[in-house]
This record gives sequence, structure tokens and C-alpha cells, in this order.
Amino acid sequence: MEVANTARNTSFKFEQMYRCDPSAKHYGFKSWDDFFTRRVHETARPVASPEDDNAIANACESKVYHIADKVKLRDRFWIKSQPYSILDMLANDTLAAQFANGTIYQAFLSALSYHRWHAPVSGVIRRAFVRDGTYFSEPLCEMAPASSASVEIEIPREGIATAQGYLTALATRAVIFIEADNPAIGLMAFIGVGMDEVSTCEITVAEGQRVKKGDEIGMFHFGGSSHCLLFREGVRVAGFPNVGRKENVPVRGQVAVVRP
Repeated sequence: MEVANTARNTSFKFEQMYRCDPSAKHYGFKSWDDFFTRRVHETARPVASPEDDNAIANACESKVYHIADKVKLRDRFWIKSQPYSILDMLANDTLAAQFANGTIYQAFLSALSYHRWHAPVSGVIRRAFVRDGTYFSEPLCEMAPASSASVEIEIPREGIATAQGYLTALATRAVIFIEADNPAIGLMAFIGVGMDEVSTCEITVAEGQRVKKGDEIGMFHFGGSSHCLLFREGVRVAGFPNVGRKENVPVRGQVAVVRP
């Protein structure tokens, strides 16, 4: 395991960002999974406006993928479209109907990203569960035709990262409903989506538990992943980072604001 080399080759001082022991073999990590699920220093990723419940913290160290408003409760996956389908995303949970016509923010975690999840708001965990799903599933719209003299085949265009919207309803995913302390938000949802072979979504909070904005709520194990924040219709959420931004939005940093 070349953890030490990985640490040295990053553009920042690894030990200032992550909890580790630079003097120990493999920086003190006992396994690949131990390294992959490494913890971040509180000072390296401070919580956005910890006393302001209108500021929403980023749940994952991630690059913005898509933002959608007025999302349907149920939609079909057409050949050249990846619509969000709230009932499917939320595994037909009894709370899902509350998010009809709501807003979805989705962002991507590369395999090199920090992979623990943090509460975007302060509040109470209403529901938390993992829904089993598919491996390596891709929509047909993400396959480009390529032909040879004797056969026509299909090849991936840009990898499974382009199918993130589609995977929210089909891949293994963790669903966590949070009743925010801020009445302008109320009930919201976090979805952690395992991509490719990622099927271990570990929730570390329990139903009924109170969390503060920025607290850890779970983690992915192994590879690249995606996540969503869902807000109900009428929640005036704004200020999301621009789609196309090249840099990750820091975990626990501000990702949006809610206007009362």
C-alpha cells in the first residue's frame, strides 16, 4: 500500500488536512479502507456560519454536478434524458411525497476526495436507511456508437460520472431525512449514492438523534460517489455554486442559503 507516496504527492500538506501520523508506516493507516475513510481536521474544514441556521453546509467534499427545481415525484428514464424521480430516489419512503416539486442539488466525489458525510443543517434525524441497488448500470444515452468493418459496438463516453442523475434512483444509496431546526427549511433529505462498484454506504447516525450542522453522519467506502440534497417545494434555497465549477466545494463550507 503506497499511502505515504499518495500523501506526499498531493498539492497540500496531507497531515494538515487529515488526521494521521506522518512518522508512522503508511502514515498510521492500518488498511486501504482506513486510509480511504480518513478523517479531516476540524480546523481544515470549518463549519460555515455555525450559529446561522440559514447557511447550509456542504455535506461532502464534492464538485457540483446539477441543480434542479420543480422536480416530479415520479418520472421515467427516457433514452436521452436523466430526470430525477423523487419516489424512486427516496425508495418510496412515506416521507418522499413531501418533496414533490422540490429542489435537488447534486455533486460528485472523485476517488481521491474525502469520503465522509456531514450534516448540512442542525436538526433531528427523522429516518435513516440504506437502499440496495445496481452495480455499473448506465443509461443508453451515455453510450456512443462506434463502428468497425464488421460490427457496430457501443463505448462509454465519459465514464459513469455522466450518469449521476440516473444513478440516484438505481444505485445503492443511503437516505437520511433531517428535520431542520430552521422552520424555513423544515424536513430535508440527504442521499449518498454509491457509483460503479461502490455498495457500502455506512450511516453513523440513528433515527431520533440530534445533530449539529457539520457533524459526521456517515461515509462511503472505496471509490467515486455522488450525493444529493433535497428541499421541499416552497423552501427558498439559493446561492448554490455554479454548475461547471472546476474546484470541489469544501465539505462543511457554505453550499447555499435559505431565505426566511
